[in-house]
Amino acid sequence: MRTLYRSIGFALAASLLPIAPVVIATPAAYANTEDQKMTTQEQQVVDLLKAIETGAAEPVGVINADSYTQHNLAVADGLAGFGAALAALPPGSAKVDTVRVFQDGDFVFAHTDYNFFGPKIGFDIFRFKDGKIVEHWDNLQQTAGPNPSGHTMIDGPAVVADIEQTEANKTLVRAFVDDILVKGRMEKLTGYFDGDNYLQHNPQIGDGLSGLGAALKAMAANGIAMKYDTIHQVLGKGNFVLTVSEGTFAGAPTSFYDLFRVENGKISEHWDTIETIPAKAEWKNQNGKFGF
Repeated sequence: MRTLYRSIGFALAASLLPIAPVVIATPAAYANTEDQKMTTQEQQVVDLLKAIETGAAEPVGVINADSYTQHNLAVADGLAGFGAALAALPPGSAKVDTVRVFQDGDFVFAHTDYNFFGPKIGFDIFRFKDGKIVEHWDNLQQTAGPNPSGHTMIDGPAVVADIEQTEANKTLVRAFVDDILVKGRMEKLTGYFDGDNYLQHNPQIGDGLSGLGAALKAMAANGIAMKYDTIHQVLGKGNFVLTVSEGTFAGAPTSFYDLFRVENGKISEHWDTIETIPAKAEWKNQNGKFGF
């Protein structure tokens, strides 16, 4: 494949994607929404992810060519590693539809429907420094569902509300994950929800606390345990909060990314991806899955 970065002067050892015109991508939820315009860096992330599909060269210029730390353990470090991963894609196979994108300080996080070596749902986190992307984390799960309530892994609201409540909502969600998922204080569970009003996008779980309870009962019956050990990061914008956690699922080391929507001080909706962390011998970089 021809080198994607020739037009922007990057010298890479790997051959990447063919150069294509710039395509400005906008998540559907933000189209024609005057009061919900994306920030510059949110737009840059959406365009960068879309370039995986289109081969557009210009959006890749937002990556710092001299300092880019990669936490996807299947991808080698640096810009060359990113390029090599794209070069391995079958021609014309990639599809990218970013549905949600949010900025929290130097971090931008996105929720995307991918066809990237097969259909996947992914969360990506990018850290900016001096206007350039210098670090990337992600969590990918094979697309599944719809769930017992008919929801997909990515549908539902996407437009931010309650910007002034960002820090309060981050505090609420962190407390929920710590109390319930890390420490197992199930007696506190109902305090985080408005009765059974809870929309669920996990492909195996139905709506409401009743759906969650049924799923946990089924997992226990099948000898499947899910355990959260450490919260590594909490990012948010308005009523949307993303947590990045580490633990185990069915005994395997696992990375959990959970996106929550908060309404009136209660958790009202949830999306997630669950990814097994490979053995260290399989890592293509030594930066680790987390390292915030």
